[in-house]
Amino acid sequence: MKYPEELDFLRAGRLPQKYSSEPMNGKVCVITGATSGVGYETAIRLAKAGATIVTIVRSKDKAAKLKEEIRAISGKEAHCFIADFTDLEQVRNAAEAIVAAYQNIDVLINNAGLHMTTRQLTTEGHEVVFCVNHLASFLITAILLPTMIRSAPSRIIQVNSEGHRFNGLRLNDLTWDKRRYKGLQGYGASKTAQLMTVWELHDLLQGTGVTINAMHPGAVKSAIGTNNGLLYNLYSRYIIQPMLKSPVISGEALYYLASSPNMNGISGKFFNLTNEEISAKHARDREMGKKIFEISQELTHTKIDPIR
Repeated sequence: MKYPEELDFLRAGRLPQKYSSEPMNGKVCVITGATSGVGYETAIRLAKAGATIVTIVRSKDKAAKLKEEIRAISGKEAHCFIADFTDLEQVRNAAEAIVAAYQNIDVLINNAGLHMTTRQLTTEGHEVVFCVNHLASFLITAILLPTMIRSAPSRIIQVNSEGHRFNGLRLNDLTWDKRRYKGLQGYGASKTAQLMTVWELHDLLQGTGVTINAMHPGAVKSAIGTNNGLLYNLYSRYIIQPMLKSPVISGEALYYLASSPNMNGISGKFFNLTNEEISAKHARDREMGKKIFEISQELTHTKIDPIR
């Protein structure tokens, strides 16, 4: 059956998944949001394969528990850096600390994500979802990139979402001052911006040995959205969550994208788990993408200019 471009996600979602058993001994893998859901399962899978796990997480208690589990699994020490992703200064400090601690970074998985039903602003004036889902991952990528270029071949994976199809991205209203905030569109705006910058980074990284791809982690259980009120949580717990699958599926997919030799040199793609998919048309607007890339650099006080 041939699907129209707008429904290509249905085709990709129904294809068999790919798996990897490639060892990751000696590889340094940085993962954000690794204390629950998709990030947790990915960290555990990579640890079982021998990778050194480095995380940026918000909770010290959950970080301590994760470190214990990884030590028990692999005999290796995980390194957890603490940062609230709504505070870009904390994110910057954590990323810079990682660069200072590790000479090589082989894999970066930007997984931390947030969904809000109401509009909120960070202390720096950014819309919270846009900050956590896009600006924080953009900042981490910018800071870790020089090390990853020196470590090449290396891989960057942005955990994106089919939620990018909700769009909501307006360059003249990133903080939703001019519109009524809608949770799905706010989420879609952040994921659209992230996807657009993937294409730009792919072009900039040509010849460096660093690849960058985005992926939808599937319809799986996660902690995203639990920061919202009682009504949302009850709806999620009794209506949404029972229909979702185990995040182990996502962990295996991310492991494939991070480790498989079949992914060598593959860059600038959007995957539904492990299957390539056509993203929404609005997310492929390269003129707008170049603008959001420049805006993202300005908002994170970074300048990405890879040295080949």
